[in-house]
Amino acid sequence: MRNIFGGGEGSASSRNTDSSRVPRHSSGWKELQKHLKGQESLRVLDIGPTSSTNINYITGLGHSIYMANLVEEAARPEWVLPSEPGEEARYDCDRFFEANLNFSGRQFDVVILWDTVDFLPEALIEPLFTRLHEVVAPGGLLLAFFHTTKEPNTAFCRYHLTDTEVVEMQKSGSYPLLNAYSNRKIEAMLHDFSSYRFFLAKDNLREVIATR
Repeated sequence: MRNIFGGGEGSASSRNTDSSRVPRHSSGWKELQKHLKGQESLRVLDIGPTSSTNINYITGLGHSIYMANLVEEAARPEWVLPSEPGEEARYDCDRFFEANLNFSGRQFDVVILWDTVDFLPEALIEPLFTRLHEVVAPGGLLLAFFHTTKEPNTAFCRYHLTDTEVVEMQKSGSYPLLNAYSNRKIEAMLHDFSSYRFFLAKDNLREVIATR
């Protein structure tokens, strides 16, 4: 978790060796972009692989941006608690989020979650939304993507913002798609938020903007 006000693409190990970017229309990003352009000095949390494009875009609008790559962190073995053979893996959730989403009381006006939830172990999902509800300021917005189906070989991607209705997707690391959620399950995840809005998409991603 870092506060970033300038360039930099993260460590070499987190960079994508495939430089190709695939454009994707995003109605959720279109709506969030209007909000970002209509406000001043917002605090933005981008949860995903570091993108210098996003850093430059957000800071260029006069906002500050923080980064947290939870999928990469969750894959580290130090968060897994000892378990019996055949027992489902258990995670030290408190220590994980203390290390990766502790902002010392700081709150954010915008959180971009991308499709992070689909690549995290199930044990981390409920605590994640509890923590997000704490760090999103009242009236703040959360944009999240969710896969509609659990397709094999689904790539984990870095998402790059653009000044259009398009986000660019770029393969980033080899993390398995662990989850695909129904609308009802997503609504349950967001039950602490005051409202949420689903956006239709033509691919296997659904988009949601939730308001704190």
